Amino acid sequence: MTRLRAERLELAYDQRTIVRGLDVAIPDGSFTVIVGANGCGKSTLLRGLARMLAPKAGTVLLDGEQIRSLPSKEVARRLGLLPQGPIAPDGITVADLVGRGRYPHQGLLRQWSPADELAVADAMAATRVTALAEAYVDELSGGQRQRVWLAMALAQQTPILLLDEPTTYLDIAHQVEVLDLCADLHEERGHTLVLVLHDLNHACRYATHLIAMRDGRIVAEGHPCEIITDELVEEVFGLRCRIIPDPETGTPLVIPAARKEQRAERDDRADPAVTRSRPRATSSAD
Repeated sequence: MTRLRAERLELAYDQRTIVRGLDVAIPDGSFTVIVGANGCGKSTLLRGLARMLAPKAGTVLLDGEQIRSLPSKEVARRLGLLPQGPIAPDGITVADLVGRGRYPHQGLLRQWSPADELAVADAMAATRVTALAEAYVDELSGGQRQRVWLAMALAQQTPILLLDEPTTYLDIAHQVEVLDLCADLHEERGHTLVLVLHDLNHACRYATHLIAMRDGRIVAEGHPCEIITDELVEEVFGLRCRIIPDPETGTPLVIPAARKEQRAERDDRADPAVTRSRPRATSSAD
């Protein structure tokens, strides 16, 4: 049994169903990445797993219990969520924001303690934001802010972390910095990570378990080296491509087809007669 799983899960906004009859189990200790085209249900699935969106049908299980039956603070001690585009309160310092990650551990009989102070200091050191402790969050760069939000999630001290598009709006250097940090948390601290990412090449490079979605359903899952093919990329993203080994990591590297080839393919789909009338390429054997 994995700690986090969903069975026959159906998620909807108002009357519009996004995720349909989905079964998924997040491998314990994995760096899981969910990928798919815009609107396929990636972020919706993450919100459902985090109990931010109540299922229309089916259930989410955390440690074998229905997550919706658990007290909110109990869930927050086992599972942390970093939503897409979080907004910090005005005038809050880095140390104060990271300290908010300790909320699930507070109560009427337990206020701020040396253990909380240690957890915050450890989270800030792990995300390399200790020097920014007294800085205001709204004065930081995008990459710095994202590391601060990760520190807050880390201070929560949950074994499972869910992150919704943590690299959005970051330049390539800061994207790699944030994903390297996530990989460190996974490898060195043993966290189970579940990320939604748009960049398929980033997903292939970092994931130990990849979930590919289309139209609210999972069409493939497993290690990137086992499931990523040009056929799968075309099925999930509608993109013609070649798959080659990444020269740095050996993981699948997606190379989109050249613009002219993509355009010809679109023309063929729009007017099949074009294909029939196009001269056939000849070979030396003709």
